[in-house]
Amino acid sequence: MTVTTQADTFSVQYLAAEDISIAASLIYQAYHDDPILQTMLNYEQESKSAYEKKLRSLIREELSSFWQEKQPLIGLYRNDKLKAVACVFESNSQLQAQRYWHWRLKLMLSAGYLQTNQLIDKEQTIRDALEQQGNYYFLAFIAVDPHFHGQGFGRYLLRGLNDLIQSNAESTGMAVFVTRKEHTQFFKTEGFESFKQLTFNKIAGELLFKSKN
Repeated sequence: MTVTTQADTFSVQYLAAEDISIAASLIYQAYHDDPILQTMLNYEQESKSAYEKKLRSLIREELSSFWQEKQPLIGLYRNDKLKAVACVFESNSQLQAQRYWHWRLKLMLSAGYLQTNQLIDKEQTIRDALEQQGNYYFLAFIAVDPHFHGQGFGRYLLRGLNDLIQSNAESTGMAVFVTRKEHTQFFKTEGFESFKQLTFNKIAGELLFKSKN
């Protein structure tokens, strides 16, 4: 999906290997203040650096799992420079909540045993809630370069993901879990609908689903 304007060329395409580190940085910035991750990774102002180390490790291991399992890592490029990223997996892929033993072990060593199990339980709860939706895509991460917030990059990326859904004959749609009202409204304006309210570690969020047209 490519659009050319008078000044720029925008394209939504699979992430290039050399852009993984940039993608990790964008996701880190976007999810640094995520209330569920802060709770699960024991964020404390006086030990902020420890939380940030755990978050970087989590993102690194997640991206590694996506890449190894060939799950969609989609980038929005502006003049060939990565400006936004989305990480998506198919519900029937090998990226199950328990993951592979080496992913779980590495995450336990970096993020902690309790935190790793909480993250696994969170994903399994979401999967259980969506069980009747068949083979869907789940949007695990979406992040836009903070220098370009408010310029429509996130919407353009989501519309590229919609093309991914439509191209898969077995897909029923796409799900996402959000904890902030402004994010809920954003996704709803792009066709997502409320599916179920979920709470993790006393942090409430909303599971949204966009059915395939």
